[in-house]
Amino acid sequence: MTAKLIKGTEIREEILEEISAEVKAIKEKHGVVPGLVTILVGENPASISYVTLKIKTADRLGFTEVQDTQPETISEEDLLKLIDKYNNDDKIHGILVQLPLPKHINEKKVLNAIDPDKDVDGFHPVNVGRLMIGGDEVKFPPCTPAGIQEMIIRAGVETSGAEVVVVGRSNIVGKPIANMMLQKGPGANSTVTIVHTRTKNMEEHCKRADILVVAAGVPNLVKPEWIKPGACVIDVGVNRVGVSEKTGKAILKGDVDFDAAKEIAGSITPVPGGVGPMTITMLMKNTLKSLKFRLGIA
Repeated sequence: MTAKLIKGTEIREEILEEISAEVKAIKEKHGVVPGLVTILVGENPASISYVTLKIKTADRLGFTEVQDTQPETISEEDLLKLIDKYNNDDKIHGILVQLPLPKHINEKKVLNAIDPDKDVDGFHPVNVGRLMIGGDEVKFPPCTPAGIQEMIIRAGVETSGAEVVVVGRSNIVGKPIANMMLQKGPGANSTVTIVHTRTKNMEEHCKRADILVVAAGVPNLVKPEWIKPGACVIDVGVNRVGVSEKTGKAILKGDVDFDAAKEIAGSITPVPGGVGPMTITMLMKNTLKSLKFRLGIA
């Protein structure tokens, strides 16, 4: 039986509609809307494309969106001053510095300069600590892991007591999603194992998983025989494996052998159109949450 597809494109639309309705209600009652600033340094084509999509999404939702583009030659000191300006701007509820930054700028120092209560990416050490504590302490879960958890919940997958195996231990996806799935609460209460490049018998760990989250960045790493029949498979990988002769566009593959895996799994995310669309969506949700925290209605 072919697995149910968990489509990020469809779930994204559901969430964006929910955010839009909430923004309208807050504007009517409180006279304010979420404010998001995106700071882009330089002219990296991939960064420009990504930021453009964030701007369009924020505009669609009725946010105040500030695009602050700076030359690649900006000094670290001036960039830190710019962040401080937005930290103290009451109309801005979310600050995002698009990475990568030029080599003369310390990325860690820049990200740590963002007010944790405006860090809608969820990368500041304070927000990492809040995530580790869990419960009411959590303000802004990192966007991709938050999107993964939302997809699992909306797909109706049971997480309480489930065996979750996460392939990959990055600070952006692997570690935070593992932490989120073991917390108390909806979409969590799971038993979690993290596997990585030094794990012995990775295949055996994956075979136990009721929910398998693969974020390794290796095309077709997970073979169909690694998947437990009926499992939920979340493929985070987006790997460029070539260029289409017909369209000239990049050919994308996930970390899971999708065509074979969909005949074994109970549900699975496609690549593209799976986890990818959820990241910006959850960024918008975090920005709305920041405003709600400020208003005392979160």
